[in-house]
Amino acid sequence: MATTDRRATTLALAHALSAAERGLAVIPLARTKLPALRSPHRRAPAPGPLTCHGECGRFGHGVHDASTDPVRIRALFAAAPWATGYGIACGLPPHHLIGIDLDTRPGEPEPDSSTALRELALRHLFTIPPTVVVLTPSGGRHLWLTGPPDHVVPNSAGRLAPGIDVRGAGGYLVGPGSRTRHGAYTTAPGTSHLAPAPCPPALLRLLLPPPVRHAGSGPTGGDGRGLVQFVLAAHEGQRNTRLFWAACRAYENGVGPALLTPLLEAARATGLPEHEARATIASAARMTARHP
Repeated sequence: MATTDRRATTLALAHALSAAERGLAVIPLARTKLPALRSPHRRAPAPGPLTCHGECGRFGHGVHDASTDPVRIRALFAAAPWATGYGIACGLPPHHLIGIDLDTRPGEPEPDSSTALRELALRHLFTIPPTVVVLTPSGGRHLWLTGPPDHVVPNSAGRLAPGIDVRGAGGYLVGPGSRTRHGAYTTAPGTSHLAPAPCPPALLRLLLPPPVRHAGSGPTGGDGRGLVQFVLAAHEGQRNTRLFWAACRAYENGVGPALLTPLLEAARATGLPEHEARATIASAARMTARHP
């Protein structure tokens, strides 16, 4: 088993380095598909409003460790010799990758996720261009698309349609060549030579949260009450997405710190756990710092 694991780690590193050559930032993953390196702050007291994103200089910050630097990538894998796969960070330049995850769950009634995507395409008049497609061990597919640098596409689960998850800013995709406890991820035949295709504008509009409607001055309703109401109106399946969007707008308009507590309280009122809400706001703060 140890020999097999070492070989899997070597192969994962080789695939990760190859992805980095194409401008894709990567991190090592364990067989569970989770980041292979644990947080160096896991035994620290409860974190403050914004957690460390790697500023401490140590590894173990999940997708925030992602890099295209081969020296750093080798160091990450050296620190995680049990890694058997790699994750590709979404939302980062130069590709601003967006992952459309078409899940397959045996025994679920139709329509499945592929049918749901086709129905969306017919209804909103878009087509998925030829692009990289990664096959998952469960029979699902990951479609790789690129987004414009001035739009932040958030992660979502089932918001676009049942069985369709979206990997955007702050998320990652399991890279082809990775091995997990359920099997290997592979590139679909005929797509390995392709570059990620631009996301169709009509689909991009569906992936972005709707604009806030309010009466007040400025895009946040003056004092940001419109953003808080936007979060409070979230239903299950869209709570993280709405919170991320509202936090991005708050930080873009210079009221992020002032709205931190109101946004946290609004998120908790919708049923979102506080630690998850804090992580979402932290991700929004980081992304808006990248895109002033």
